[in-house]
Amino acid sequence: MFKPLIAAALLAATAATAQTMSAPASTPAPAPAYTGTPGDYIAHDFHFGSGETLPQLKLHYLTLGAPHRDTSGHVDNAVLLLHGTGGDAHSLFNPNFSKILFGPGQPLDITKYFLIFPDDIGHGESSKPSDGLRMKFPQYDYDDMVRSQHQMLLEGLHVDHLRLILGTSMGCMQSFVWGEAYPEFADALMPLACLPVPLAGRNRMMRYMAIENIERDPAWKDGNYTTEPTEGLRTANEMLLIMGSAPLVMQTNFPTRQQAEAYVDNYLARTVATTDANNLIYYVNASRNYDPSPHLDRIKVPVMYINSADDFINPPELGIAEKMVHQMPNAKFVLIPISDKTRGHGTHTMAAIWQNYLVQLLNESAPKH
Repeated sequence: MFKPLIAAALLAATAATAQTMSAPASTPAPAPAYTGTPGDYIAHDFHFGSGETLPQLKLHYLTLGAPHRDTSGHVDNAVLLLHGTGGDAHSLFNPNFSKILFGPGQPLDITKYFLIFPDDIGHGESSKPSDGLRMKFPQYDYDDMVRSQHQMLLEGLHVDHLRLILGTSMGCMQSFVWGEAYPEFADALMPLACLPVPLAGRNRMMRYMAIENIERDPAWKDGNYTTEPTEGLRTANEMLLIMGSAPLVMQTNFPTRQQAEAYVDNYLARTVATTDANNLIYYVNASRNYDPSPHLDRIKVPVMYINSADDFINPPELGIAEKMVHQMPNAKFVLIPISDKTRGHGTHTMAAIWQNYLVQLLNESAPKH
């Protein structure tokens, strides 16, 4: 059995942080090194856990590399990479992630692995409220997201087994759902930046306040707005900025009042202009019934579970990860200490910091032939 540990050393990492809603950037990220091959899967008459149905659920995805089939015709090199709340398939093409992992000789070398990046329900180019249904869109949750991913893999990509599931933030939580719902589908799991318990305390408060700020904006009009409710969106994004940030990097990068205020102004101008209010309500609230804690013992495969000590969303003083890791018989928990290389919640995308743990997981979970 793996034991919890504190990471003893950090590898070098670049300065930009993750480009997701839950982990705001401290500096603009450089252009991605990879683009991916796009694809779409249509799930007909998809049934949601709420009892609602969509006649057609579109799931968009990107892929890198090519599938390899064993002598029985089964794909044996597929890796599912799951983005965070408010992100999309492109989120993990961030150079801080992709340039460290996808190149020749790197841990997820695309000449060896078939990498699959879905846009989750409600995100990117997949079906979402802003497509037209607005607040009549089905009230999806993480279980629906995982079930739709599973269906897309089987029916759309003809992948019936995964070498690895790696998830960041929301994708981290989905990794635990995957491990319980389909315990033999993947050889290994690597959840980054989450907790395997219900979202309560400050985490749920933040989400609730973000939603409330939008819904209390008179311009929201119960979701039937003709122009975005910008005041509600602005306040919601302010909440998310603070939750996703890290004090050390913010103090270092913005050491004066003028720099700090300019960053906030630029961040809010960008996020308010590119965020749909109904979409935000849905994806922030999709975690409302998440709770893998009762069935973590179903996850028998090796798990490399990593959080960072400066994660304001999943603070280490709660002691939850260290406790829950014991519920999984082959899980190891790593807490990365704060440094000038970590990026708070966004450390999940700074692959140079934790890539050695990924290599270790791939080695330990390699199928026996």
